[in-house]
Amino acid sequence: MNRDNKIVLSIVLGGLFIIFLLLITLLTLIGTSYNGFNMNHNGDTVAIIPLQGEIGYRASNSSDQSVITPEIVQNSISKAESDSSISSVVIDLNSPGGSPVASEEIMNTINDSKKPVVVWISDVGASGAYLAASSADDIVASPSSTVGSIGVIMELTDLSKYYQTNGVNKYSIKAGQYKDMGSDYRPLTTAERNMLQGMVDQDYNHFIDIVSVNRQLDANYTNSIAQGKIYTGTQAKDLKLVNETGGEKSAIDIAAKLGGINGTYNTITIYPSSNILDILNSLSSRIAYSIGMGIGNNLQNGTNNNIQNNGTKNFNIPQLLE
Repeated sequence: MNRDNKIVLSIVLGGLFIIFLLLITLLTLIGTSYNGFNMNHNGDTVAIIPLQGEIGYRASNSSDQSVITPEIVQNSISKAESDSSISSVVIDLNSPGGSPVASEEIMNTINDSKKPVVVWISDVGASGAYLAASSADDIVASPSSTVGSIGVIMELTDLSKYYQTNGVNKYSIKAGQYKDMGSDYRPLTTAERNMLQGMVDQDYNHFIDIVSVNRQLDANYTNSIAQGKIYTGTQAKDLKLVNETGGEKSAIDIAAKLGGINGTYNTITIYPSSNILDILNSLSSRIAYSIGMGIGNNLQNGTNNNIQNNGTKNFNIPQLLE
């Protein structure tokens, strides 16, 4: 290699090294400030995390922001925990529920938070969404919100008579006696029905146990007010399913006190991220059954990263059934 080539190579490598240092510096700045707003308020801030939509797992090729995934909640709460200016968190919840597994993951994330978490149920906090909320330090519900739906449902469709009437001969080739259980071309056998009912009953009892522990209620009492029933926020307070009724401001005030903030406080909104790692790590999930008012599917189907100061939100209520 001649002298001129060595000089050019040195310049290129030096330039790449400088770019690398600049990227490291930029990432560090991003990690300590949001949207250019460097937050050094010494713990006088309440973070608001809006969670709106069905609870589940996004498909790996989807960036659908209407799905609340465990990753979204974990990332948002981690941001709040890593920011020393934030003393507590308010989760602005509006969800009919969804995947039992994802709901329980979110519940565990809320329960494990190093900072106080208050859940505000704005319109709907039902089924798996209520399960997730039950582990919060405090639950505030709008008086006219829909709360509860503590129950489990498995939806199946029997189209065998329709197929027979219309001359459709639908069948399967299977290995395993129960492999086509729940298929729409035949009714369930007694053994299959008992098997599925046992699964639903077990999940229901698990739901009851979780809510009883999280809300410090007797299991028999929880069962008596569960049964898939829904309540207004006011009724839910009387039944001890929530702590208070009120709007978002009430929830923020409670969170500020739990966070040890005296006097005035600041608020920021941590919006769910949709970075590539979230998408790659999420799994496609078409659940065969779901808790309460969550999305139910036929068994045979198997079926920005921005934080804005005092952000405003406008979200639509999702359909309760698919």
